Amino acid sequence: MDRPITGYHLDAAGDWVAELDCGHGQHVRHDPPFLLRPWTQTQAGRDAMIGTALACVRCDRLELPEGFECYKRTSEFDEGSIPPGLRSDHTTGAGVWARIVVRAGSLRYVIEPPIARELVLDPAHPGTVAPGVPHRVEPIGAVRFHVEFHRRSLGGGDG
Repeated sequence: MDRPITGYHLDAAGDWVAELDCGHGQHVRHDPPFLLRPWTQTQAGRDAMIGTALACVRCDRLELPEGFECYKRTSEFDEGSIPPGLRSDHTTGAGVWARIVVRAGSLRYVIEPPIARELVLDPAHPGTVAPGVPHRVEPIGAVRFHVEFHRRSLGGGDG
């Protein structure tokens, strides 16, 4: 899925990494003739690309970015106490990832486009929620689960 560039940093090898609004990093090398990104060579060129969207395959794979930590969690829900908001399409805020942790039973996790996927979550298979992606949950019989919310920790990074 496409994510806008919010900034840049150099990795340990001296290559530019675009920082995306999802928390992931993506190398943006100028390596002719394979990759033509002359804008990476100057500060003005990089600045001009802030806000430009890049395809983030890590979001497509629902990978929680490195350097993110849990900062809060919900109480435990069961099939009768799931709030209506979780049963209908909703999103997390900008830069906020979530993990759906099933303690018992199973839960259908429906992810709308741009990721578009349906998963069955159980205690061995938690669900990862990408920021800004509409999703909902549906109980499959008796279930107990909670949701953990993650954001970048101080000093955390990915790239």
